Amino acid sequence: MDASALEAARAADLALAVAREMGAERWARYLAPLPDRLRDDPVSSLAALARRARSAYGPKDSIRDALPEAVTEPLLRAIDRLLKVLARFEANR
Repeated sequence: MDASALEAARAADLALAVAREMGAERWARYLAPLPDRLRDDPVSSLAALARRARSAYGPKDSIRDALPEAVTEPLLRAIDRLLKVLARFEANR
């Protein structure tokens, strides 16, 4: 679980850096708390945090519209992987 959360944090770090470089302030603000929280938050709050990150990929308003695919898709894969790991963890508790 820690490895998945750290992978998601690294992907969020990259997305945040690109959002700042591109001047996508809205997405930079949205992404800003994610990397540190993915690294430091307790397991009990990771699922809600991952769902918040996943909601950036909405049908009407998506981070994909503002940032390059090379940044958004690795973040999406990492978040989805983290959500699967968390679901398995909960199922086996």
